[in-house]
Amino acid sequence: MSETTIEGRNGISLPAPPPTATETVTDTLHGVEITDPYRWLEDSKSPQTRAWIEAQMKYTEDYLSQVKTRPQIVEELTKLQRVDAYSVPREYGGKIFFEKRLADENQYSVYVRDGWSGSDVRLIDATKLSADQNTSVTINDISSDGKLLVYGIRQGGADEESVHVLNVDTRQELADVLPSERYFGISLSPDKKGLYYARFSHAGTTVHYHKFGTPVADDAMIFGKEYRGETLGELQLIGVGVTDNGHYLIIRIGHGVPATREDLLVKDLRKPDSEIVPLVYGLEARTSAVNIGDRFFLSTDYKAANKRVVEAKPGESSDSWKTIIPEGKDVIDGFNIVGGKLFVRRLHDVKTETSIYSLDGKSIGQVAYPGIGTGSDVIGRPEQTSGFYVFQSFILPPTIYRYDTKSGKADVFFQAKVPFDASQYEIKQVFYTSRDGTRVPMFIAGKKGLKQDGSARLLMTGYGGFQVAELPNWNPAHAWWLEQGGYFAVPNLRGGNEYGEPWHQAAMFEKKQNVFDDWFAAAEYLIQNHYTTTERLAISGRSNGGLLMGAAMTQRPDLFGAIWCGYPLLDMLRYQNFLIGRFWTTEYGSADNDKDFPYLLKYSPYQNVKPGTKYPAIMFFTGDSDTRVDPLHARKMTARVQAANGDDRPILLHYSLKAGHSSGVSLTQLVDDEADELAFLWNETAAP
Repeated sequence: MSETTIEGRNGISLPAPPPTATETVTDTLHGVEITDPYRWLEDSKSPQTRAWIEAQMKYTEDYLSQVKTRPQIVEELTKLQRVDAYSVPREYGGKIFFEKRLADENQYSVYVRDGWSGSDVRLIDATKLSADQNTSVTINDISSDGKLLVYGIRQGGADEESVHVLNVDTRQELADVLPSERYFGISLSPDKKGLYYARFSHAGTTVHYHKFGTPVADDAMIFGKEYRGETLGELQLIGVGVTDNGHYLIIRIGHGVPATREDLLVKDLRKPDSEIVPLVYGLEARTSAVNIGDRFFLSTDYKAANKRVVEAKPGESSDSWKTIIPEGKDVIDGFNIVGGKLFVRRLHDVKTETSIYSLDGKSIGQVAYPGIGTGSDVIGRPEQTSGFYVFQSFILPPTIYRYDTKSGKADVFFQAKVPFDASQYEIKQVFYTSRDGTRVPMFIAGKKGLKQDGSARLLMTGYGGFQVAELPNWNPAHAWWLEQGGYFAVPNLRGGNEYGEPWHQAAMFEKKQNVFDDWFAAAEYLIQNHYTTTERLAISGRSNGGLLMGAAMTQRPDLFGAIWCGYPLLDMLRYQNFLIGRFWTTEYGSADNDKDFPYLLKYSPYQNVKPGTKYPAIMFFTGDSDTRVDPLHARKMTARVQAANGDDRPILLHYSLKAGHSSGVSLTQLVDDEADELAFLWNETAAP
């Protein structure tokens, strides 16, 4: 690394990064000595760490202040972001509930409309909840008669939320408030006299009932700790919900994240002393349920890698399940019952197709979509005759459709007026070959007629894990990149759900390297086919995608021009010790286990930073409000890469005091953060 000058593109010049003290700690894991020179940065509250963060942010601000195009990026991104926006509506008791954000506002507020022809009335004004407007609200539940609204309040990007109840008719808040915690399900009781909720703690998730008018501290635990002699601990995440008709309480137990096994238990709420009985129990499978009347329909990959839909009865074994929709060649990605019909959403080579069936499995139609893109589940209530779905793509902002289940007609409920001319752009899908011969799909978007001669900048994003399929979704930041004449690409790496559970399992534990190999092969395909060049190739990823960025910079630093690494996991030998890291041991394994340690050590980015390596330009991004992936990963990695860098490219840490893993920051904050990311990536992929 240069001792005096760091050179960014377009004439940006910086001094050497702020110095970071080394206080080496040595651990011996399974007979191997592991040194960690920056263990002290794990303590986020120490004065030394806070001083270090402040110095790093001043250094990053010095860089960003020199990017001459940043004000223009803010202006253009603001136009793409600042439009009216709606959530999918829900109808209860003749009232329509939804979240809405006006173009000049920073947060979604909660609204109600009296019937479809009524006017929008604001119930909860999120813009008045905090001075900096980094406090957000979300609808948790609504009573069947539309008279009680349950909503959550979240600070910044934290996962935790407090829970509140509003009388919709009187506009009066109930005195009952659940404190800020990590909840996995909040539902009103059918008699509207209380709440069922599942609350997480590191000792294990527990299900409680809160009776309105009583202290929360007195809430009875109705489920948790153990079931049928099986201990339920931290890794058994329990969710709870009441069926739409109020007949049943459904308890879901997910073993690990993502779940290797999902148990579904039911309690008949019409019988106060009824037992909690299994609907699905003890199967190594992923299963979800939808209820109509006293019937339960399941989407499951039990004996069906691409999933099937079955009908099941509480207390009966899986041998008694009746197949309604058999497994097909395309994976089932979601299903629901609306208007007494089954809507089954599949991925056909990563493109959404939704089929409609009667409850006995007879095919009765399709939902029509306008081209390549992503359709949501049809969202609605089993007995209602109308539902809603959202369609979007990289070049189409989300449109909410109202679907009439009787006529099959879809009308636009809301379409954002984004100043983006989709007709000037195109999306195509290609297939390339990974290192081990696996055929991998990839979406590429760009302006029509854009030259394929290597002169264009290209932004590629990826994830590759946790059964998360990377679908063609709208993102204003990516639209901005397209508007500048760049390409945008998303490879569908192994680890997601694009081709069912086998696609996911091909990237778990010791097979995690397959994700990285798929990623490198995608980059090589784009370069070989003259979409871009190494110098003009920008990559970004967050969370598990941040781990992907860490592997990219440590395994193939020669392949990329600039990297944005957001909310990342990077020290894979210690991640399980912090926040909710233990959740993910069912995906990655744990260095505490001698069989997992060797492969984790082999790819863990933090342990594979090599002094003298010529790293591309890198921006690490995290924030104090990330209560999911500990910001220590980004802090330690920044220090280590800055010290090891054998080139004069900038290595920066963008550390936000408000940002966190979940959404929730103000739109102003979001635009600023995205402008910083885009300014960095666009500038650092300019010609040298």
